[in-house]
Amino acid sequence: MCEHCGCGTATEAAGHGGHSHPHPHAHAHPHTHDATDAAPPTPGESRRIDVEQRILARNEERAAQNRAWLAERGIVALNLISAPGSGKTRLLEQTLERLRGRIPCAVLAGDVQTDRDARRLAGKGAHVHAIETGASCHLNAEQVGALLPHVCGDDTRLLFIENVGNLVCPAAFDLGESFKVALLATTEGEDKPIKYPALFSRAAVAIVNKTDLAGALDWDGAACRRFIRQVHPGVFIFELSAKTGEGLDRWLDYLEALV
Repeated sequence: MCEHCGCGTATEAAGHGGHSHPHPHAHAHPHTHDATDAAPPTPGESRRIDVEQRILARNEERAAQNRAWLAERGIVALNLISAPGSGKTRLLEQTLERLRGRIPCAVLAGDVQTDRDARRLAGKGAHVHAIETGASCHLNAEQVGALLPHVCGDDTRLLFIENVGNLVCPAAFDLGESFKVALLATTEGEDKPIKYPALFSRAAVAIVNKTDLAGALDWDGAACRRFIRQVHPGVFIFELSAKTGEGLDRWLDYLEALV
C-alpha cells in the first residue's frame, strides 16, 4: 500500500506489487510509540499504519539487497521520477543514442499499463525491460530486483529506472538506486519543487526539460532554480531540451563522470 494514496493495497500487502513483462527484442522505517504518548487510534487506523510499516520495511530490505547487487557489479543506477508528460522517455531516447558505444547501459521502464515506453527505447544500444505495475502508481524494490539479473549484462555500467509518472508516491519507495533524479518540464510551472518537496529534497539531481518552450511559456528559470534549491540546496541542476539537444552535452558529461 502506498503511504500517500493507498494504491495497490491488496496486491502489495500480499507481496505482489504489480507484474513485469520482459520483452525478447530488448525490451520508510517501521517504528513504535509508547502507548502513553499517543492518542487512541480511530477505528481501522492501527491496522492501516501497521500494514504501511510492514510494506515499507520489506521494501527497504529488498532495496538494500538491490543496492548491494548493483555495487558488487559496479553499476550506477538512476531512478528517474517525474510527472507524466515531462519527457522522461524522450530524454532517455536521446541519452541512450548518444551514449551508444561509450557506456553500456540498461533500462527498466515502468508504467501502469503497456510497454510503449520500453518499445520506444528498444534498439538504441541498451538492454530494456518493461514493468507494468497494474494498479500501483510507483515501482517497488521487489519488482526492480526481480529483473536486475535479466536487464543488466556483465558490461553494464549505467542502469536507468524510468519510474511511473507521478511526483508523490515514487519518491517514498527506495528501489536500491544510487540516487534519484527529479525531472521537471517548463510546461509544468516553476513552483513544482515547493509543491512536491519530498521528491526534490531527496533527488541528488534535478533536470529542467523542454527549455526550447521557455520563451513561449514566459518561463522564469531563476525562480525555478530558487525553488529547487530552497528544498535542496546542494542539488545538481541541468537545464536542457531533449527535443533539440540543447544542454544535453553537460548531462552526458556528468553521466560519463559517474562511471
